[in-house]
This record gives sequence, structure tokens and C-alpha cells, in this order.
Amino acid sequence: MPHRVIACALSLSLVACSAADDVSAQAADPVIVAATQTFSVEEVATFNEPWAMTFLPDGRALITEMSGTMQLWSADQPPVAVSGIPAVDYGGQGGLGDVVLHPAFSENGLVYFSYIEAGDDDTRGAVVARGILVVAGDDSVSLNDVEVIWRQAPKVEGRGHYSHRIAFSSDGYLFIASGDRQAMEPAQDTSNTLGTIVRLNDGGSVPDGNPMDGEASAETAQIWSYGHRNILGLAFAPDGELWDMEHGPAGGDELNRVEPGINYGWPVVSNGEHYDGTDIPDHDTDTSFRAPAIWWTPVIAPGGMIFYTGDMFPDLHGDVLIAGLSSNAIIHVEIDGDAAREAGRFTFDNRIREIEQGPDGTIWILEDGEEGRMIRLTAGG
Repeated sequence: MPHRVIACALSLSLVACSAADDVSAQAADPVIVAATQTFSVEEVATFNEPWAMTFLPDGRALITEMSGTMQLWSADQPPVAVSGIPAVDYGGQGGLGDVVLHPAFSENGLVYFSYIEAGDDDTRGAVVARGILVVAGDDSVSLNDVEVIWRQAPKVEGRGHYSHRIAFSSDGYLFIASGDRQAMEPAQDTSNTLGTIVRLNDGGSVPDGNPMDGEASAETAQIWSYGHRNILGLAFAPDGELWDMEHGPAGGDELNRVEPGINYGWPVVSNGEHYDGTDIPDHDTDTSFRAPAIWWTPVIAPGGMIFYTGDMFPDLHGDVLIAGLSSNAIIHVEIDGDAAREAGRFTFDNRIREIEQGPDGTIWILEDGEEGRMIRLTAGG
């Protein structure tokens, strides 16, 4: 389908942040933002509750819709539904989730995706599966030989905090974010994978060198880090370090540098509080837990995140870009070692669920909800 230009010369100014916004645990002085980034903004497609996207080497993209449909988007024709997706338990925060390509996709055609699987007695949990992408024509796309390679354990009741983001490291390991499922306490119990990030081989087996390798529980051996709440952003920096972006409770959204064996504190500590107003001790009250590099109150309600590595926007190169739901924004964060600071926000009219970088350095976003638009950002305007 042809692109529809919705704002051919829209200038999106960076919003200055102040210390009063509680932007960062490290920032004592106001953050002054002088720069302005100008985008050309195009709507290219519309999807039903889109959740994630990933680009193929040729510029086409796979888009997941929460109800259980994956679409192949192309610039020159309407999106085509991808067959072969297993049954998805859709509802609440759950459904079809993330989608990424195997690092050797050009050779093996493997696509990894996450979704929610129903269990016994009204329980459910996230799974990660993979299949071979086969495009047989303009209107025939399928995932063949689909196999589940990981299951969140245990399955529990409820429909929240699945997380199920996926990322590959440069050395080929598979990292999966596993949310606390709104059960809280399991995030401190390393006999299960709730509230953790796990590291696996690309086929789902446990690699040597995980922090708790050799422990009695098979789930324990998968764990890379724990004490997490609801991770909706997971990405590797250009230097190879893993970072996550997770929702706090009432306040306290946090960006963390993820290291092996580290406990990030949830639910014992948080820079937010419980929804009923009950206090939670801040991270600085117990240094045995790792504090976030930056945290937000009021919250930004993060969706996906990327490290921008393209050349189209040189002022953003190497920085974090976070999709903001309640904040209706792309949040721009600069990293300096273990520290981080918010450099500004690009504001939009709607909730932003997902952000990705195109093969040519363009920035792409998916709006949240029904009739969520897929929007391309290019230089100029």
C-alpha cells in the first residue's frame, strides 16, 4: 500500500526535564536540553493492537498483533498474515508478543516469537517459540516447523506482567525477559523463572557459564539476573552490555544495566510505592540490591527500547530510545558507563508501544491499541 504522509515536516521538540520530575536517582541538578530534532513523519500501515516488530534484511517487517496474528509488512503491498502461529491465550496484558530474527537469519530463516499459553486450572504463562519463515508469493507467508523452546515457570493465574521480550547477544545467546506475573515474591525466589532474565542457547538449552549453573532446579540454571518486575524493554548496547526497561508500581519505572547473578530488588525495594499507597523502601535503603541507572516518577510507562546505531540521526547515535505508553513519547536517554540521564522527549498524540530501527537507519514506531499506526521517522522536516 502507498505511504500516507501525515506530517511531512513535523518538528518534534525535545521536552526539557527538571529535577522536580524525579527523572534520575543520580541527577541533582535540572537537565537542560537545548537541541531540537526534526523528523519527517509518515504513517505507512495500521494494525490491530500491535505489540512488536522486527525488520528483515530486505526492509520488510514482521508485526505481531496481540490477538494472535503476525503480519508481514511490505512497502508496496498490504500486510499479509503469517500462518503457523500456535493458539494464543489472549486477554489482559497477554497475547502474541515479541518477534526477533535469529542472528543467522539470512542462512537459516529462523524467527523467534513469544506468546501466552494456557495451562491447567485457569493458569497461563509466556512461551518462546521459533519457526522457519517461508514466503511463497505475494500472499503466502508461513512459519514452518514451529517448536516451543522455552516456557515461563510456573504458570499462574492472572493476565499481567508476562514481559516476554527477546534479545540475542552478539555471541549468539538468547535472552528472555520473564515478568513477575504480578505475584511479586517469586521474583526473589530463584527456584522459578518469574521476575528474571534468562540466558539460553539458541535452541533453548542452558549454556555453560550461567550464574546458577549446576543448581538443582532446571529453572534456576536458566537465570541470568533476578528481582525484576515487568520488563518491556530489552536491548544490547553497542558495547555489548545488556540493558532492560521495566515498569515500576506506582512510580519508579527503571532502566537497568543487566549483569549476571545480580538481584535488582523487586519487590523488597523500589523507587515507587504500591498502588494502595503503601510505601516500598527505596533502593538506597539496601545496597545489597542493584539500583537502577535511572528511574522515573511520574512514570513513562515504557514499551520497547532500542540503542540507536544508524547514521540518519547522528545526535542520537549510541543512545537509548524508549517507547512511552502513558507518556505518549519517545524518551531519549544518554548512557555514560553505569550512569544514565534523560536527554529529552519526542512527544506524540498517542501511546507508543514499540520502537525499532530500520536497516537504513530510519526509526519506526507502533502506536498502542486498536488501529495502532506504524509510523516511519526520517531526517528532515
